[in-house]
Amino acid sequence: MESEYTGELAQRALYASPDRAVIALPCGPFKEAHMNPLVLETDLRCGMVLGGGSREQVLDVAPRIEAAGFDSMWVGDHVSFHIPIVDALTLLTFASAITETIRIGTAVYLLPLRHPTTSAKVISSLDVLSGGRLALGVGVGGEFPPEFRATGVPLAERGSRADEAIEIMRRLWTEDGVEHKGRHFELGPISIDPKPIKAGGPPILVGGRKEPSMRRAGRLGDGYISHMCSPEFFADNLKQIAHHASEAGRRDVPFETSCFIFTVVDNDYEAAHERASQMLGRIYNTDFREASKKYCLLGKAEDCLEQMQRFVDAGARRFILSPLMDADAVIELGQSQILPELQNLRIPA
Repeated sequence: MESEYTGELAQRALYASPDRAVIALPCGPFKEAHMNPLVLETDLRCGMVLGGGSREQVLDVAPRIEAAGFDSMWVGDHVSFHIPIVDALTLLTFASAITETIRIGTAVYLLPLRHPTTSAKVISSLDVLSGGRLALGVGVGGEFPPEFRATGVPLAERGSRADEAIEIMRRLWTEDGVEHKGRHFELGPISIDPKPIKAGGPPILVGGRKEPSMRRAGRLGDGYISHMCSPEFFADNLKQIAHHASEAGRRDVPFETSCFIFTVVDNDYEAAHERASQMLGRIYNTDFREASKKYCLLGKAEDCLEQMQRFVDAGARRFILSPLMDADAVIELGQSQILPELQNLRIPA
C-alpha cells in the first residue's frame, strides 16, 4: 500500500490567471466559491495520447495530432510492463522536435522509479528543447511490481519517495547550490543548468486513484490527472484534493483538472465496448468487460460528448484521449466532431 504523505515542502505562491476563475466543486465541504482553494480553468481543452510503436508511427502521428487542433500530446511511462513501451521522456523529446506549439506531457511519469536529481536534469533539458511546452504528470505506479524490484525501489516506499522527489526537483529547477537531506535522498550542494523555461519548472500534475494521491495533489500538485475513474469518483477526488489543499494552507491555487480516458470510436456502441474490453485486458492482463463501460469513451461522437459532459459536471477541464484503436480514427473524429463541439459543453456555474 502507498505510504502516508511525509514530505515537507514550503508552499509556493500561486495566483490566478485571466483564463481561470475560482469555481466551487460539485460536492464536499467547499460549498461557497470563496472557500474553495482550487482555481479551475474556465475553458475546456482536449489532448491525445501519442503511441510509440515505431519511429515511423511517431513521425506520422505526432504532427497530425497537432494539425488536428488537439491542445496537447501525452505519453505513458513504465520501465517494464506487460507490453512494450518506449521511454516517456525520450519519446517526448523526439515528438517535440517534429512539432511546434502543441503542449507535451507525461500521463504519467513514474517518479519513484528514478533518482530525482537525474529526473530533474532530463526534464529541465526537455522543457528547454521543447520551448517550455512540457507538463509533468507524475504517479507512483505499483501495478507492475517487477519494475520496482528491477530498479531497487521498495514498493511500499513509492509514495514517500514521490513526495520527496517533487520537493527536490522544484528546488533544483529554481535554486543554485541545493542541499537536501531527507528520508530517501541526500545530495548537494549542487546546481542544475539550464533551468526550465517556465518559472518554477513545468507544472506537476499528480495522477492516481487512491487517497494518498489526492493528498499529494492537494498539498504538492499544480493539477490532477485521473485514471480509470468514473465521473462520480472524479468529483469525489476533487473534493478530497481541495480538502488537503486547504489543510496545507494553500489558497487560490491555479489547478488543472485532467480526465485521462481510454477511447474507442465506432458507430456501434457494443462493438466499441468489445474492442475496449479486449485491448485493456491485454494491456493490464485482467478482465475489463465491466470496467470498460465506466472508464472509457465509447461509441459515436455524440455518445463521447455525452460522456464528456458528465466529467465536465464533475470538474474536468481537460480530456486526454487514449486510443484503444488506430489513432487515425480518433484524430479524424476529434478534428471533425469532438473538438468543434467541446466549447458547447456546459461548465457548471
